[in-house]
Amino acid sequence: MISAFFHSVKRATQLAAVLALCLSPLPCATLVRLSLSEMAAKSTAIVRAKVVDSSASLSGTVIYTHYKLQVSERLKGQNVVEVVVPGGIANGIQQVVPGAPRYNKGDEYVFFVWTGSDGLNRVIGLTQGMFLVTADGSADPAVTRSASHELMLDPKTGHPVKDETLAMRMSDLRSQIAGALAGAGK
Repeated sequence: MISAFFHSVKRATQLAAVLALCLSPLPCATLVRLSLSEMAAKSTAIVRAKVVDSSASLSGTVIYTHYKLQVSERLKGQNVVEVVVPGGIANGIQQVVPGAPRYNKGDEYVFFVWTGSDGLNRVIGLTQGMFLVTADGSADPAVTRSASHELMLDPKTGHPVKDETLAMRMSDLRSQIAGALAGAGK
C-alpha cells in the first residue's frame, strides 16, 4: 500500500516535471523591424562577400562565431574582412542564440555591417542585414533575404509585425542602397 502510494507520487512528480518543460516558453529573439533604407543608413559598411572560413571563440560568457570574408564589392564604408555572430561551439561548449544567422562556407552574401564599440563587426538586425547572392553565373544575380521567424516589432508602435522575404536583382539592391544613402546624406 505504501509502495503504491510512493509510486503514484513519483509518477505525479515526473508528469509535473514533463509538463513544466513542455509549457515553459521557448527561447527567441525580439527584433525591431528595419527597412532597407534604415539598414543602409545605420550600417558602417555594406559589402558583397564570400564566406571563406569560420571559427568560434569564447569572449566572457558569450561564444562568437567569426566568419572570414572575401570581399568582391564595397557598397558603403571600408572593406570588412570578418563579421561575428553570437553563438557557436568553442572549447566543447555550444551556445545557441535565437535569431542569429549561420553562414555557409563558399556562399556569397551582401552584408549590412555595424562596428560595435568593442571593434567587432556584426551584421545589423541579425538575419535582417544579410542577403544571399544566388550563384547562377549571372552578371546581375538574384539576392534574397529570407523572412525571420523571430518575434519582430514595429519600431513606431511596438506591435508585433510579420517579416517578409525580400528578393530582387543585385542591380536593384545597389540602386536602393545608393538612394537610401543619398537621402540620408551619407
